[in-house]
Amino acid sequence: MFRESNTVEALVRDCLCGGITHYTAVGVGLARRYGQISGLGWHYLTPQNLRRQPHQPLVEDHLRDALIRLNPEIAAEPDRADDVLYRLRAILLGVRTDGLVKANEEFAAWLTGERSMPFGTSGEHVTIHVIDFADLERNQYVATNQYTFRSGSTEKRADLVLLVNGIPLVVIEAKTPVRSSQSWLDGALQVHEDYEANVPELFVPNVFSVATEGKEFRYGSIGLPVELWGPWHIKADSGSPTLQEVDQAISSMLQPVVVLDLLANFTAYATDKKKRRMKIIARYQQYEGTNKIVERVVAGRPKKGLIWHF
Repeated sequence: MFRESNTVEALVRDCLCGGITHYTAVGVGLARRYGQISGLGWHYLTPQNLRRQPHQPLVEDHLRDALIRLNPEIAAEPDRADDVLYRLRAILLGVRTDGLVKANEEFAAWLTGERSMPFGTSGEHVTIHVIDFADLERNQYVATNQYTFRSGSTEKRADLVLLVNGIPLVVIEAKTPVRSSQSWLDGALQVHEDYEANVPELFVPNVFSVATEGKEFRYGSIGLPVELWGPWHIKADSGSPTLQEVDQAISSMLQPVVVLDLLANFTAYATDKKKRRMKIIARYQQYEGTNKIVERVVAGRPKKGLIWHF
């Protein structure tokens, strides 16, 4: 039973990290305990142990280390990492002029290896790798709570944030079910109508956000109206939502491999009839169906299949 001291936030954190292990510093690779992956592989760091200022959306020390680790040309001249950080900061700073979706699209291009810098031996452009999608053990995975971000005089605090190489990719709002008047919808509204509007810099790198009160689990991308936030079903609907189903959704969707797969392969940008840019992220049925078809094709099995859509 939930109490004010036994919160949904703690439930989500423990599922992500396998219980509280207070790291003061985090290495590279999935979190492990006694040789086994701990939770879903996220290292838990308290806000105090994240070396960042409240006005910084990124944990720049972690990101700088990743740029040096993943790019031989930057490793040869580590100061080049600052050139990349300068470009990424410019996208963050430009969000209020360019708009959140446009800034998110450009930042995603950097995250997925679609941008280059003139770091070659003869000044030629080389691809910049911010995240390693091929070898997950070369990335750093951090979960933290009460992630404070300040933009001007406005300060907001996200319940939980998942960071890969110092980049906040997932924001999670966890409401308490003790108060009958609160639901996942309150968390989704807080993200969509408050955070995205008032501290958009935090959402420039965002892949998706999650809202739950321990009874239902919903996720959505930036700009998506809350009534369109979707569930992450693991099995057919069994009627009334349960804590077990929320735990299953967390254990499936918030795995590092799934978060990065959604970023690299299941996110798209489009222009609507009013010429507004929008972000689209796959539903669970689309994600599961596409990956199963790919597996069948690779295995040489029948290549027909139907992808659910709406």
